[in-house]
Amino acid sequence: MMRRKKRQRKIDRELLDTIFTLEAEWKKMRYIIDNSVDPVMESRQKLQLAEAKYMFLLKEAKHRKISALRY
Repeated sequence: MMRRKKRQRKIDRELLDTIFTLEAEWKKMRYIIDNSVDPVMESRQKLQLAEAKYMFLLKEAKHRKISALRY
């Protein structure tokens, strides 16, 4: 039972780390595209993909009842 909880905590921490990383990348991309004179369609698609990944992981964290304040 303890092994399972430790493993789950490790996975939860990895999920939070990934969420924070994706959030930073997404915000950086959004800033660059927002300040571009003529952003390429491919850049906008990459931005949408980054946002979708971030939102998906946020929903997963909510589903698992993970809070960044606990870690």
